[in-house]
Amino acid sequence: MSEFGTLEDRVRRKSLLSKTMSATDCIQFFESGQNLLWSGFTPAGYPKAVPIALADHVEANNLQGKMKFNLFIGASVGAETEDRWATLDMIDRRWPYQTGKNIAKGINAGRIRMGDKHLGLFAQDISYGFYTENGRYDVAIIEVSDITEDCGLVLTSSCGIVAEAINLCDKIIIEVNTGQPSFEGMHDIHMQQKPPHRAPFLITEAQTRIGTPYVPCDPDKIIAVVESKHRDKGRAFAGQDDTSDAIAGHLMEFFAHEVKMGRLPENLLPLQSGVGSIANAVVGGLANGPFTNLSVFTEVLQDTMLDFFDSGKLNFASACSLSLSEDPGFPRFFENWDKYFDKIVLRPLSISNAPEPIRRLGCIAMNTPVEFDIYAHANSTLVGGTRMINGLGGSGDYLRNGYLKIMHSPSTRPSKTDPHGITCVVPKAPHIDHTEHDLDVLVTEQGLADLRGVAPKERAKLIIEKCGHPEYKPILNDYLEMSSKYCLERGVGHEPQMFDRAFKMQQNLAENGTMRIKNWDIKVDLCE
Repeated sequence: MSEFGTLEDRVRRKSLLSKTMSATDCIQFFESGQNLLWSGFTPAGYPKAVPIALADHVEANNLQGKMKFNLFIGASVGAETEDRWATLDMIDRRWPYQTGKNIAKGINAGRIRMGDKHLGLFAQDISYGFYTENGRYDVAIIEVSDITEDCGLVLTSSCGIVAEAINLCDKIIIEVNTGQPSFEGMHDIHMQQKPPHRAPFLITEAQTRIGTPYVPCDPDKIIAVVESKHRDKGRAFAGQDDTSDAIAGHLMEFFAHEVKMGRLPENLLPLQSGVGSIANAVVGGLANGPFTNLSVFTEVLQDTMLDFFDSGKLNFASACSLSLSEDPGFPRFFENWDKYFDKIVLRPLSISNAPEPIRRLGCIAMNTPVEFDIYAHANSTLVGGTRMINGLGGSGDYLRNGYLKIMHSPSTRPSKTDPHGITCVVPKAPHIDHTEHDLDVLVTEQGLADLRGVAPKERAKLIIEKCGHPEYKPILNDYLEMSSKYCLERGVGHEPQMFDRAFKMQQNLAENGTMRIKNWDIKVDLCE
């Protein structure tokens, strides 16, 4: 018997045991050009055994570029699957979010056709049939902890889009993961109807449950049951540093002020936190801060959420995924299973990111962009306006619907030749994912700009003053003064911009390795 039980223990629908086969045996079900649905959300709860076997098959038989698939997954998954598939040129289309050096390289080289989408909308729209010609998919590969007597699929460390995927495929491969504990009882699965028959999500607290602990599945659709012992290859983020700690400090002061002003209760409101080192630092600040009796309603739970629980200040967390690190995150979670299990609920992406509960609960949304501009437009996806990093994710779901919409970023990032070569506060964002209408507060290690009720030109002054790095404040102020004078003289000065100069900083970075320009002069070709 394995540490966490056998396949026979986990598959309580005993008739399905006759469909047990190896991951290699499943290769017969795949052919190039298929549309595939996977479980998973961030590197958690995704299938591993079958995708790895497919990659091994392609590599061993020199099928690179000859066996390609269209992947539709709730968000990113582990590098040993999708990033390796990208290396082997096995991906044609990829929706709606991804992580990995090689898959990003394939997207930016034009080999992989990626579509970016608000994750909450993707989960909804896929069930409407928007992404394939007939709205159907060839094969779903789903990781589970258990299969109940009634063929209910008990998921593992994430929910993703499984609740939708289960009805969109006629062929389903189940990976039963016996290499980790059963997650039975942690999930809250609600199967939605399509409009005009959709009902409200009656979630009034983070701990409210509205569904079942499993995804109902037609056993006749299951074509294979594969035992897997692979653990999630969770992501580890950079540790806290002075910059992230300063950002967290500004936010703690802001929350205390909002409580004092009566705009937040003493236990704040349900918190949403994105992924990354700054998000981890903010959660760490809350774990060490003065606020108690807190709750979380978010997409992903990172390692510092465990610190938050251990502090005694976090009562409950609702999420779509346990996005813990491979080490020490998941081992720590499993070793303290009884401490954390009853304090967490995992929901389908279509509910964790739905506007209705986010707005009803009054979530405090906190996310990190690539950059934001002086009028509070933010870019989360494209470096230089053209190079895809990962995708929009679910930040927009929360930033459009939260009670407070906050974005935090370092004021500068290093370039190859300049430790402050890239300013994250720019005259105009070269790509905009979140408009000025979405954001209330911007924060860098330099300070916090509360933008509520502030008109654009005053907003620009406030953002430069509070958020800009000292090396860039004079440059940004010069631009604002110059563009304001130019536009106001022409009667077009609501949000002054000079488009022949707005991206000069980015051009200088490409040419000279830094955004620290000497002046705003531009070259004029006098030849006619």
